[in-house]
Amino acid sequence: MANKSNVPAVPALGGEASLNRYLSEIRKFPLLTPEQEYMLAKRYEEHQDPEAAAQLVTSHLRLVAKIAMGYRGYGLPVSELISEGNIGLMQGVKKFEAERGFRLATYAMWWIRASIQEFILRSWSLVKMGTTASQKKLFFNLRRMKNNIEAFEDGDLKPEDVTKIATDLGVSEQDVVSMNRRMAMGGDTSLNVPMREDGEGQWQDWLQDHDPLQDERVATSRSGPSAMKCSKRR
Repeated sequence: MANKSNVPAVPALGGEASLNRYLSEIRKFPLLTPEQEYMLAKRYEEHQDPEAAAQLVTSHLRLVAKIAMGYRGYGLPVSELISEGNIGLMQGVKKFEAERGFRLATYAMWWIRASIQEFILRSWSLVKMGTTASQKKLFFNLRRMKNNIEAFEDGDLKPEDVTKIATDLGVSEQDVVSMNRRMAMGGDTSLNVPMREDGEGQWQDWLQDHDPLQDERVATSRSGPSAMKCSKRR
């Protein structure tokens, strides 16, 4: 039976081998104007229109891919990070309220990042170390802070670096030492690796701006979307 629906199909996302094709396919979905986005959001909110929801989702798949690329350094397959981010995007679309006065991308970022971060935390088995807000904050900010103080070595941090990081993030020095060792064991992956076998294109090409992708507000709380709605109320 032919599919008469106008709902655009989300490209299939398999393993790493099909990632290049997926990234190429999602570029074909048009971005929405504020007016288009508002009307689609209202249609879904008031009538649960699946076509409206699908258009909202597909127009933001590039956003998910860009955010997922920012978490590649945690050693997990990008395809899996994108899949988790897509789940977060769908949750964001379901809960989005157009009358709040901000764009879907601004709101959905919270859900996308939260979904990806929770997946990373599960994959790294951080339950053995604790999953408190401070632990999550440390996990998602340690590499950035090491870069800021030029602590690039793979071994243990210098005592003065441990002290600075612990003070800035409000965690114990032992937490910093333990987290650094655990992350060193997990490995790191450069964004400069080529996307194709011929060496053309790099993963970092998808990062088109310099905004921080690993938002520590999401790392410290899963209540981010609710908090954001309150802060954006006009």
